[in-house]
Amino acid sequence: MKLGIWVTLFLLGSAQFAWAQSKDNTKLDSAEKTISESPTSSYAVFGATPEQEAILRSQIELMRPDVLPLRIVFVPHWKYLDDARIFHLHVPTGYGSLMFTHLPSRTIFIDNDRYMGEAWLGYWIAHELGHLQTSSIRENDAERAAHELRKRLRDPQNQSLF
Repeated sequence: MKLGIWVTLFLLGSAQFAWAQSKDNTKLDSAEKTISESPTSSYAVFGATPEQEAILRSQIELMRPDVLPLRIVFVPHWKYLDDARIFHLHVPTGYGSLMFTHLPSRTIFIDNDRYMGEAWLGYWIAHELGHLQTSSIRENDAERAAHELRKRLRDPQNQSLF
C-alpha cells in the first residue's frame, strides 16, 4: 500500500515538470500577451453582472488611475456589512458607506444592493481609486485624487492632455 502511494505521488509530481517543459504553450503565451497589453484586465471583478462589469471597466479605462485595484468585489448588503466588520471599517461623520477599499490587498468592495447605475458607479469608484492612488485612508486625500479622475471621466476627449 505504501509503495502504491509513493508511486502515485512520484507520477503526479513528475507530470508537473513534464507539462512545464512542453513547447506547445501557444495558448498560454497568447493569454499572457493579452493580459500585458490591456491595462484594465490586470484586475478581477467578482459578483457583478456583465453589464456592471462592462461599465466599470470602461469607466476605469477612461479615468486611467495611477494605481489599479487587484480585485473589485460586488457583494450583497449582508456580506458587505460582514466584510466591513471584518476589516474594521470606520466611516467618518458625514460619509455614507456604499463602497470601501482595503488598501493592503488593493480590493474594492461594492454594496451591490445599493447600486444605482452608471453615473453613481463612476462617481464613487473614482473616490475608491483615489484611496488607492494616494495610499491613504483619509477621505479628504481620496476626494482630492478623485476630483482629477472624475474630470477625466466626464471629458474623455481631453484625456490626451493628461
